[in-house]
Amino acid sequence: MRWMRWIIVMLLPSIVGCSALRLTYNQGPTLAYWWLDSQVDIGAEQAPRVRTALADWFAWHRATQLPEYAQALGEAAALAVNPITAAQVCSQFDGWQKRAERAFERSVPALAEQVRTLTPEQITHLERRQASKHQDLLSEYLQTDVAARRKASLMRSIDRAETLYGTLDDAQRQLLAAGLAASPFDAERWLNERRARWADVVRQLRLWQAEQADTATVQAGLRRLGAEVRQSPRGDYLAYNQRLTQVNCALSAQLHNTTSPAQRQRATAKLQGWQADLHAVVDSR
Repeated sequence: MRWMRWIIVMLLPSIVGCSALRLTYNQGPTLAYWWLDSQVDIGAEQAPRVRTALADWFAWHRATQLPEYAQALGEAAALAVNPITAAQVCSQFDGWQKRAERAFERSVPALAEQVRTLTPEQITHLERRQASKHQDLLSEYLQTDVAARRKASLMRSIDRAETLYGTLDDAQRQLLAAGLAASPFDAERWLNERRARWADVVRQLRLWQAEQADTATVQAGLRRLGAEVRQSPRGDYLAYNQRLTQVNCALSAQLHNTTSPAQRQRATAKLQGWQADLHAVVDSR
C-alpha cells in the first residue's frame, strides 16, 4: 500500500522538470524493488517474480494511467486561474484517491502471489522496519515542545504551497498559521492509527503464512486492507478523518483565493508543465 502511494506522490508536485520525472519514472521498477527489498528482505527465489511483477505493473501504469493523470493536471490548471471552493478542492483530492485505489487494485493479483511466499522472518523484518519508521515519524511530528510542533507543521504546509504558488506573503503565511491552529489535526491520533493499521497488516500476514492461505483468500484480504487506508474500520477515527479532510479542503481554497494573479499564473504554468512532463514520459515508451 505504501508503494502504491509512493507512485502517486512521485507524479505530483514533488518532481520538477521533464528530464527528472522521465528518469525517475523509467527507473520506477528498480526503485520500487529496492524499497520492497528494504521492507521484507526479498529472497533469491522471490526476486525474479517480484521484478517481473513490477515491470508488468509499470508498463500497465505508463500506458493506461499516466494519460489520465495528465488530463487531471490539465483540469486542475484550468481551475487554478479562478477562485475555487472547498468542494472543488475535495473533488480533486477524491479523484486522486480513486486513481491510487485503481493502481493498487491492479497490483493485487501479483501482490497476493508474493505475499503467499513471505516467510516468518520476512514478516518480522517488515514489522521492525515499520517500528523504526514510526519512531522517525514521532520525532518529525510529535516534538515535545508544542511551539516547535506547530512551527514544523506550518513549515511543511508553506513548503507544499510554495511548490505551486511560489513565495507566500506574510498575510498568506498568517492565514495558514491560523488555519492550522484551528485544525482538528492530531498528530498523535494519526500516528496511533497508522501504528494500529500496520499491526493489522502484520497480524494478517502472519495468519496467512501460518494457514498457507490460498490465492483468493489473500487477494480478498489485501483488498480489505487497501480499503481501510481510505476508510478506517475504527469508526471514531473515520469520523475524525472525514472532518479533517473537509477542513483541509476549506483551508486550501481559502489560501488559493488570496493568491495574486502572478501566483495563479505560476500555479497554472506548474500544473501545465507537469502535464507536459507526463505526456513526454508516455511518449518515451
